[in-house]
Amino acid sequence: MRTVVGVLRGGPSNEYEVSLKTGASVLQHLDKEKYEPRDIFISRDGEWHLHGVAMHPERALRGVDVAFNAMHGEYGEDGTVQRLLDSLAVPYTGSGTHSSGLAFNKHRTREAVVPLGIKIAHGRVVESGRSVTELAHELFRTFPHPAIVKPVTGGSSVGTSVAHNFHGLEWALERAFAVSPKVLVEEFIKGREATVGVLDDFRGERTYALMPVEIVPPPTSSFFDYDAKYSGHTLERVPGHFTDQEKQLLANAARAVHEGLGLAHYSRSDFIVSPRGIYFLEVNTLPGLTSESLLPKALAAGGSSLSHFLDHVITLARRHG
Repeated sequence: MRTVVGVLRGGPSNEYEVSLKTGASVLQHLDKEKYEPRDIFISRDGEWHLHGVAMHPERALRGVDVAFNAMHGEYGEDGTVQRLLDSLAVPYTGSGTHSSGLAFNKHRTREAVVPLGIKIAHGRVVESGRSVTELAHELFRTFPHPAIVKPVTGGSSVGTSVAHNFHGLEWALERAFAVSPKVLVEEFIKGREATVGVLDDFRGERTYALMPVEIVPPPTSSFFDYDAKYSGHTLERVPGHFTDQEKQLLANAARAVHEGLGLAHYSRSDFIVSPRGIYFLEVNTLPGLTSESLLPKALAAGGSSLSHFLDHVITLARRHG
């Protein structure tokens, strides 16, 4: 008898479109001889659908052996849907309620990784409610530039910008506040951006780090922003352009973040490799699994496939669920 997998995709977040693509990729790559996939669509207003019919989550999940959470951003990645699935006793892929909520908040994550001995850029959290122009003047006088401005919550670099001058800072703050009432302003560390995927109980290791992947942003951007990630253009993402020492340091840091934050099944941490050392940027508890996404590319570079990865993660969810 095949295992029934409910693939949750969509959801009320700024990453709705990406989630649809991740979910479609999961549906496509599940081993149909082993799994019976069910496409469970969550609309932008949070309404659940199965076979095109709107229904209560409990009914949509009836008969599902395990839920594959393919949602990104609010609701799917911040602990909300995890809390719902826990209440219905449905096993699911990815991290649990508490760890998801922690990792979704960039400020709380920064505070959590510092005791692990991992470097972070100088940063400050600011809140909406005052004049953006006044705030920009204050930050421009007191904060090192260039600066990177990002919403405290969210992923896929939505609302994130690099500010090189006062007007750029003012615009970046307005853009980030449109996404979140709290904004993180960090010193922009120049260097090579790297991302490292981590899997639980893989290849004989309790916490296995995939090969670091170097992210080369397009000429039009100083970092790998949302438009670059999902524009459909082919961008250079090169595994292996790091020294053996850098690879080991990146792997150690990614494993430390995964374990230190209590994450489960898989995650992907992003870093900057600079002459000053390796700096942690953020962690993604549900990284994208589209054809443009980085984790599938890292899996392929390490000799694995997306289908094998899905099978492994579902097995973990059922074992621990």
